[in-house]
Amino acid sequence: MRRLFRTLALATLAALAPSWAQADLGRIDILVPSGAGGGWDQTGRALQQAMRTEGLSTNAQVTNVPGAGGTIGLAQFVTTRKGKPGAVLIGGFTLVSAAITNKSAFSLAHVTPIARLTGEYEILVVPAASPIRTLGDLVSRLKADPRAVSWAGGSAGSTDHVLAALVGEAVGVDPAKVNYVPHAGGGEAMTSILGGHVSVGVGGWNEYEAQIKDGKLRAIGVAAPRRLPGIDVPTFREQGVPVELANWRGVFAAPGLAEADLKRLSAAIDQLARSEGWKRIREERGWLDYHLSRAEFQKFIAEQQTQMQRTLTHLGLAK
Repeated sequence: MRRLFRTLALATLAALAPSWAQADLGRIDILVPSGAGGGWDQTGRALQQAMRTEGLSTNAQVTNVPGAGGTIGLAQFVTTRKGKPGAVLIGGFTLVSAAITNKSAFSLAHVTPIARLTGEYEILVVPAASPIRTLGDLVSRLKADPRAVSWAGGSAGSTDHVLAALVGEAVGVDPAKVNYVPHAGGGEAMTSILGGHVSVGVGGWNEYEAQIKDGKLRAIGVAAPRRLPGIDVPTFREQGVPVELANWRGVFAAPGLAEADLKRLSAAIDQLARSEGWKRIREERGWLDYHLSRAEFQKFIAEQQTQMQRTLTHLGLAK
C-alpha cells in the first residue's frame, strides 16, 4: 500500500510539473546592443543572473555589440541569429527611436517581441561641484543660451535624447537647439559627466545611483509622476516642468523561430518575470515592474513605433 501511494504521488507530481517548472533552455546567447554600464547591459546581465538562479539556463552568455543607438547590434542579431531558439536580444525605448532617427534598415518589426520586463523613470544629474543645483537653475541657463547647456546620455534618438528635447519644448526652447551629446554606453556618458565635459547627465536612477550616494553626482530631478520611494529627488512637475518619461526594457527572440520554440521561450521568460529572484533584482536596482507577456508586448511595440515616429518628427529629431 505504501508503494502504491508513493507511485501515485510521483505520478501526480510529474503531471503537475509543467505548470510550475520550466526545463533548462540550454545555452542562451543574450545580445546587448550597447556598451557596458548602461541600462541594456545591466538588464542583460540581470537576465543572465536570474536565468541561472531560476534554473532556466545554466549557460547564459552576454555579448555587447554597441553602436548607432543599438541598431548595429539589432542588424547583427537579425542577420546572424535567424532561426536560433537560444538567441535573445535586449532592447527598449531607444531601439524604437534609434531605428527611426538613424533610418536603419532594421527595426523591431524584424524580431519577435517576447516580454517587456522593466521600466525606469529618467533622472537628471550634475557633478557635485556644479553651480546647477536645481532644475530651475538648468532651465534658466537653457533659456538664456540653449547651446551653452550640454546634455550627456545615450545615443542620438534615445530615451535620454527625447527627454532633453521634451524639457526644451516644455520651457519654450526649440528642441532642435538642445545641445545633446550622444554616447555609445553608460560608461562613456559617466566619464563625460564626472569629468565636467557636459553640463548635465540624463539616464535612469540605477545608472547613477552609486555616484549619487558617493557624493560625486547630484540628482536635480526625476521625470516621474511622483517622488520615487526612498529617493529624495523632486519631480520635474514639482519644479514647474510638466514632463514625465519612463524608459522600458524587454526581451526579443530571433526571427524565423518555430512556434513551439517561441512558446517555450515565452513561458520561460514569463516564469522568470514572476519569480521571487527577479523581484529581488528589480527592487535592488529600483526598476519598475513593467512586465507584459508576448501577445500584449507585440501590441505595445506596434503602438510604440507609430507613436515614436510622430513624437520624433514633432521634436525635429526625425522626418
